Amino acid sequence: MINKKENVSLIVNSESAVDKSKDSGEKNFSVQTDTYESMLESEDILNQLRFRPEKGQIWLGDRRMFLFHTKSFGVLRQELIEGMGIEQARGLLSRIGYQSGSRDAEMARQARGNMNPLERFAIGPQLHALEGLVLVEPVKVNIDVASGHYYGEFIWRNSVEDEVHLATYGLSSEPVCWMQIGYACGYTSAFMGRAILYREVECQSMGHPHCRIIGKPVDEWEDAEEDIRYFNVRPSNTTIVDLGAQKTSLVKASVGTTTSNRFEDRKLVGMSAGFNVVCHMINRVAATDAPVLFLGESGVGKEIFARTLHESSKRSHSQFVAINCAAIPDQLIESELFGVEKGAFTGAIATRLGRFERANGGTLFLDEIGCLSLTAQGKLLRALQEGEIERIGDTQTRRIDVRVIAATNEDLRLAVQDKTFREDLFYRLNVFPIQIPPLRDRTEDISVLSEYFLQRHCRIHNRNIPGFSARAVDTLMEYAWPGNVRELENVIERAVILTADNKPIERSHLAEIDLKKESVRHILRSGGITAKAEAPPRQSLMTNEKQSEASAMPYQGKSATNTLEAVLSAKIRSAIERHHGNLAAAARELDITRAQIAYRARKLGLANLCRRRS
Repeated sequence: MINKKENVSLIVNSESAVDKSKDSGEKNFSVQTDTYESMLESEDILNQLRFRPEKGQIWLGDRRMFLFHTKSFGVLRQELIEGMGIEQARGLLSRIGYQSGSRDAEMARQARGNMNPLERFAIGPQLHALEGLVLVEPVKVNIDVASGHYYGEFIWRNSVEDEVHLATYGLSSEPVCWMQIGYACGYTSAFMGRAILYREVECQSMGHPHCRIIGKPVDEWEDAEEDIRYFNVRPSNTTIVDLGAQKTSLVKASVGTTTSNRFEDRKLVGMSAGFNVVCHMINRVAATDAPVLFLGESGVGKEIFARTLHESSKRSHSQFVAINCAAIPDQLIESELFGVEKGAFTGAIATRLGRFERANGGTLFLDEIGCLSLTAQGKLLRALQEGEIERIGDTQTRRIDVRVIAATNEDLRLAVQDKTFREDLFYRLNVFPIQIPPLRDRTEDISVLSEYFLQRHCRIHNRNIPGFSARAVDTLMEYAWPGNVRELENVIERAVILTADNKPIERSHLAEIDLKKESVRHILRSGGITAKAEAPPRQSLMTNEKQSEASAMPYQGKSATNTLEAVLSAKIRSAIERHHGNLAAAARELDITRAQIAYRARKLGLANLCRRRS
């Protein structure tokens, strides 16, 4: 638990706080030290921790955990430093911490969704201590989610990273709590819905009595790039927008630049493990001329990744030419790819270069490659195999030097089996496949993407929007995003247009987000994620013994579904009553999560039982 400190200063500005202070005209409210101490009671978080040694599992809420020896962690850390170098090791550990912090922020929204921002924010430091990393003492915390303002200053004691570093290397000349700084950045960024950067201004490994960290928005640090570079895996020779690109000091765009900004200057944004894996793959293949096949759902940004690969390669000085294969009719695909000689057919009044010739020396991007007809596939295959083309109506063969990058949201292996895609062309394109994960599998990217799109469209539409309200942030993080990054950008753009200047984006401005059952993400016990809000299978609410007990009940004229519903209702009611409305305790008894029992209680009309607990 976070320790109380005599000089602690805690201020929070939230929707609930504003409501409470309407009569007095105050916007902020301060929390006294003793009140804050009582707010940080972590019983609800401790109730999420379950040890299942008979199954070899430890659970913290919906997330499986494991214990790790400190000395083993020290050996791993030393291996990373010695094998990768201190810069690479620091970056890797920082990113691991960032992922962990982002996931804990998701737990904070679920566990204390109805509390004010300060109470919800306290979960992060509590989990930091519960997970055995460090003891946290707040010095000053100032939170205003709606305006995006944040300032946090904390003292860390008993840091595990300090302990293993001192044991291995002795005193250091620089701060060494890399993974913990990553955790703090990831947690607070996800919590605030904007990029927050922490710095360790004092470190026990440097001889200080304890560690001290300060966190604030990235744009408020003068030289943030020095730190944020550790959070990003950058393809060489290109710049990926990251924490450092998130600026909140908005400069209104002039009308003359609006059109070009809307369709140009799109950049990659990401902090998640899935995003960094793709960047690693781009780094690996960029220096070669090997064909690359980007795979992923519609809207994940395959063309932007392809452009980044081109800019990272030795062909970056030449053209990047893109063609959407799905948009070209079969009878025109040959002329589009290979060009037309003057007089080749009626209407061919001039020679026109095809995409291959225009991309000569550079990169040709074939989007939606799975939409090509078998005839077009055969013509494309020859060009790829022989490295030469013929324009329509010409007899001259032309050599070309083109690197081909393809993309599709279809399963090409299945298409090969169905005889709708040529097997030889598939093997020609599938030399180096890169799978881009959907946005729902990299939720850590949602906050930085949202802020990037907010700033971008404020500039395009000449608006000044400071940020997102707490409820809007929760909505963005809980949605499944079936349309991926493209859908997220469209949602943010519409919200920017709807929101008044100098006001934050509210939940109502995100009205097109459909939080119906089929859209909301849920974490399964297996650790996977489903995009459907259907309750988990009813039998999962009971152990095998309880399932057997239910199945043994006599049939009383009702359907099997109604009978099972009655059994579940009775069991849930009984468990909630036994634990006096404590859903966490009732959930442990039924071997389900708190979120599942809360969902079931509402569906079965038992919500009143949950309110009994004071």
